[in-house]
Amino acid sequence: MQRQSGMQFLTGAVIEPARAVAGSALRALYPPYCMTCDTLIDEHGALCPECWRQTPFIFGLCCDLCGVPLPGQDSPGAAAIICDDCITIARPWEQGRAAMLYGDKARQILLGLKYRDRLDHVPPAAKWLSRAAQPLLLPDMLITPIPLHWLRLLKRRYNQAALLSHALARETGLAHCPDLLIRIRNTGTQDGRGREGRFANLQGAIRPHPRRAHLIRNRHILLVDDVMTAGATFSAATEACLAHGAASVRVIALARVASRG
Repeated sequence: MQRQSGMQFLTGAVIEPARAVAGSALRALYPPYCMTCDTLIDEHGALCPECWRQTPFIFGLCCDLCGVPLPGQDSPGAAAIICDDCITIARPWEQGRAAMLYGDKARQILLGLKYRDRLDHVPPAAKWLSRAAQPLLLPDMLITPIPLHWLRLLKRRYNQAALLSHALARETGLAHCPDLLIRIRNTGTQDGRGREGRFANLQGAIRPHPRRAHLIRNRHILLVDDVMTAGATFSAATEACLAHGAASVRVIALARVASRG
């Protein structure tokens, strides 16, 4: 009993304060700054109040297929509403969401993650994705990222969609497969391509990994990417999953590029 009490005393009175001191020292050396500016804040991986106001998070009523915000109020139990784009363009997936609109501070966050090695953006982004993904989640769902071609992965050194999907899986407690799909053709950038060009460029470019295809059959799949624009990449990945027996496919992006038309 004395040994046990001594251990309890050591744990409660020595180890925990030591951790607190170490944490304080670390904060003194590396104080937490806002993700998108130089403002000091209370914790790492957060936005200051001003940048939060400038980040276009999506709340309330939104398109059930792409997540773009819609006018009106979100009513529990109401029928799903589809935006004009998703009425015009056939979506092979069942539901879709996005955490924010692409613009203002959201663009800064995305570009930092994609091109500037701001991997510290991943944990907070996963929390935003988890909130947005709640209407999509199903038991035994498998989360997987949109794949990069190996040449682009070699150049960039990491797939930002895979980092987001892995963090989202941890947030939700769902299974994750980082290489369920592969991009068999280097499709290059979609920038500068019109809607038809984007879809044509991705046609047949994504397939299941030969050693992972069995994981798709009769499974609900959640595809994760950093940005959704026209939806061409999500469409190609969804079609690949459905062709190999997926029970359903849902999609989520950190940011949605809203139509200007």
